[in-house]
Amino acid sequence: MLSTLSKPLRGVAFAAAAVFAGSTGAALAQSKVAVITPYLSQPGTQFYVEAFQAVAKEKGWDVNVIDTSGDVAAVISRIEDVVNQGVNAIVINVDPSQVAAGLQTAKDAGIPVVGMDAGSDPLLATNVTSDGVAMAETTANFVVDRIKAKGNVVMFVFDAFPPVQIRGAKADEIFAANADIKVLDRITPDVADGGIADSRAKMEAVLAANPEPGSISAVWAAWDQPALGALQAIEAAGRQGEGIVITGIDANPQAREEVAKGGNFEATVAQDFTGIGTATAEAVAKLLAGETLADAVIFVPTKLVTKDNAAQ
Repeated sequence: MLSTLSKPLRGVAFAAAAVFAGSTGAALAQSKVAVITPYLSQPGTQFYVEAFQAVAKEKGWDVNVIDTSGDVAAVISRIEDVVNQGVNAIVINVDPSQVAAGLQTAKDAGIPVVGMDAGSDPLLATNVTSDGVAMAETTANFVVDRIKAKGNVVMFVFDAFPPVQIRGAKADEIFAANADIKVLDRITPDVADGGIADSRAKMEAVLAANPEPGSISAVWAAWDQPALGALQAIEAAGRQGEGIVITGIDANPQAREEVAKGGNFEATVAQDFTGIGTATAEAVAKLLAGETLADAVIFVPTKLVTKDNAAQ
């Protein structure tokens, strides 16, 4: 269409387009984004928040990271606060169904909300996460194979958080499909301090209640912190020689170190935390540019970590 314009008018049109593009870019660079989570004490959350911040810095966004320190209900009021402050986008790392009132406030204000390892919800533009079902399937089947589908298993779960809840549900399904496997205990630890200390205390109680060698075959943990706590309890009780198999999910540095030793903590699954944070930032960037996201969930690839590749 521009080819039919005279040269002076064509020049004006191109100049106008350049000014518009420049003003749009400047507006995007000045965007205010709030990241809200109750779980900043968790290593995985720290990693993807840092990755998000790195991309945001490159894009010139003003990012406000808000940690409610384990208080899920407080996320609602924090969402309302940032909506009133006029942010351009919000990122949450919490069960969206538990903060629906806040998400509705954001929707009413026309502010997009993206989940960063949260859960799927119609009030979210998308949720960027790992495939929790696949991760749980990998580690639960690892346990089944290692204990030859027979023995008592202790599970550490956290059903209040969707990405972790679905891992526990899948592991439940796999263990239930093996008639000679018994779930001895299904434990939800206190995660206020990260989860290691309370998991250790709860595992100590399980060990005390089951003192016979061989009475516990494995510990399946939905994330690494309980696996580390269980390992500490087993070692403190002097029962590491019983061959109790421990698995986790996340492959955080401390877990990788333990897996590399070739002891009881035999496997975990590496989530690409940098990838989650980066993909979340890119999803936000598209929304800020006025694009519509096609996928309600964006999965970032994972991999099994054992002694063979823990140092990689």
